[in-house]
Amino acid sequence: MIIPWEQLQTDTLTSLIKEFVTRDGTDYGFNETSMDTRIDQVRAKLTSGEAVVLFSQSTGLCNIVARERL
Repeated sequence: MIIPWEQLQTDTLTSLIKEFVTRDGTDYGFNETSMDTRIDQVRAKLTSGEAVVLFSQSTGLCNIVARERL
């Protein structure tokens, strides 16, 4: 189920994005990128609609995914 990111409290959304960008296996390329920059990049993808917040009722977990992967 897609959860509109705008309906999440700011702190909740920031925590979700922070967890997403710090996961093992997240690759940001050859150059090191700061945490704030990565958070801003993901927030921009959500704002533009390129990414969505997805909630799984079966697992109770939220994830951020590219809209094109739905």
